[in-house]
Amino acid sequence: MAEQPTTAAASSAPAADRPVDCGLRPALCVARDVGGLLRDSGLRPTRQRIALGRLLYAKGDRHVTAEILHEEAMRARVPVSLATVYNTLHQFTEVGLLRELAVDGSKTWFDTNVSDHHHFLVEDDNRLMDIPGSSVSVDRMPEIPEGMEIARVDVVVRLRRKSA
Repeated sequence: MAEQPTTAAASSAPAADRPVDCGLRPALCVARDVGGLLRDSGLRPTRQRIALGRLLYAKGDRHVTAEILHEEAMRARVPVSLATVYNTLHQFTEVGLLRELAVDGSKTWFDTNVSDHHHFLVEDDNRLMDIPGSSVSVDRMPEIPEGMEIARVDVVVRLRRKSA
């Protein structure tokens, strides 16, 4: 990440008065950096988790697979194994920082947008796009087994280009 130029006023201001450039989407950067986000979620802010968190959240809401994030980490010269990326994604999911999407049996996606919403899957591009939660209505649900409750409903609408 490129360093921000400092001015005399900025460098003499107390640290608390300076904005934090944490590499996260602006809504998360306002109050804390990635390390703070991890600590607040109950995860120890290791060097690898912080680096992967910056890669995940720096581009705003997005959908990634472990392979995509691992490739980004390699390009950014973050030395992590694919197994570490998988473990980190699952740890972030367990504490609510990511949402796991099993779109088809062969690939699991992770979504940085954990709000209530659904997805378009563009089959031609193997790409996910968000659908606002209010845009989809599920009118009837099956009978829920005793002792169970619905955690959430995920709707994936599969798209493909029209044939000519």
